[in-house]
Amino acid sequence: MKDIQAELKAPKGQFNSFGKYKYRSCEDIVEAAKPVLFKHGCHINLSDDMVQVGDRIYVKAIATVLKGDVIIGTSTAFARESFDKKGMDDSQITGTASSYARKYALNGLFAIDDTKDADTDEHKVVSPPTPAQVKAVASASNLDDLRALYKAMTPDERASCAGIIEAAKAGLK
Repeated sequence: MKDIQAELKAPKGQFNSFGKYKYRSCEDIVEAAKPVLFKHGCHINLSDDMVQVGDRIYVKAIATVLKGDVIIGTSTAFARESFDKKGMDDSQITGTASSYARKYALNGLFAIDDTKDADTDEHKVVSPPTPAQVKAVASASNLDDLRALYKAMTPDERASCAGIIEAAKAGLK
């Protein structure tokens, strides 16, 4: 797995014209990973599960790299479904949460850090959020609660929780 992580280059192929920043999507990561995985005789499996935490529903994404039938790496990430997203039907809301969760599961699996550019010396592997952190973020009932939780976190905790915080923020708008 370490060789795959070292070889994989997943550039930020998307641009947000409103925020004026580049980013990578789940699809960007998967497309970058396919040839590297193939070279090493591996393939990837992405799956989702719905998980209830309190009164909120999360999409739990699992990214797994296999060599034949042997699992050589796996990562899990969560994204919360929004209660209401104007202009989106229920399937679109679930699909958005799935894309977020899958992207962050892939980030964990392939040691991709979205908080810094990969070509700086500040690039490092970020630990996934703990179950207690997932529960704390899930309990935020509004943006003010989420901001207070974020302010109380250490920089490493913020990095670990970036994906679930972004998903929660999107769900609270």
